[in-house]
Amino acid sequence: MTNGVFQRAVDALKKLPGIGQKTAQRLGFFLLKMQEPEVLTIAQAIIDLKSKIHFCPVCQNITEQQFCEICSDQSRDRSRILVVEEPSTLYAIERTGEYRGLYHVLLGAISPLDGMTPEDIKAKELLDRLSVERVEEVIMATDPNIEGEATALYLTRLIKPMGLKVTRLAYGIPVGIDLEYADEVTLIKSLEGRRDL
Repeated sequence: MTNGVFQRAVDALKKLPGIGQKTAQRLGFFLLKMQEPEVLTIAQAIIDLKSKIHFCPVCQNITEQQFCEICSDQSRDRSRILVVEEPSTLYAIERTGEYRGLYHVLLGAISPLDGMTPEDIKAKELLDRLSVERVEEVIMATDPNIEGEATALYLTRLIKPMGLKVTRLAYGIPVGIDLEYADEVTLIKSLEGRRDL
């Protein structure tokens, strides 16, 4: 099975993150067993995803409207902007129901090894917003890895001279874990992010 329609479908499915050859083949066989209307519904949903959704011109979140729901919501706290790498992180934070400010999505993180430079993320758009909007605090919520830390540091160096407060999400020990099983980096971050009781 090296050519043909089935192999093209498998090759296309392998382009999705986390999908290798075996999983792509399994999905291909699963799709073959499905009723045609179900498969067409999946295909149309993917087409609609690409044709009807775009990035919000203000915060870079995904939207079907001119501006995303969050930017359009006048009841949100406009004095805070929480900076995330991807829309998926924004939605994870929104699910908590705890944060009521605005967001800015970078659509990536600085990673020279992957060819991602500061020009490849939406840093300029963030700085443009900060120069015109009445923001008091910028909260860095980039991933707690080398790329996320480098991105947060880069942005902080650009934002601090604007006289704005820049904070970083605290990272630490997950609820329910025994301290003895936490790795050193997690323990260090937990100590750095400690708070008064």
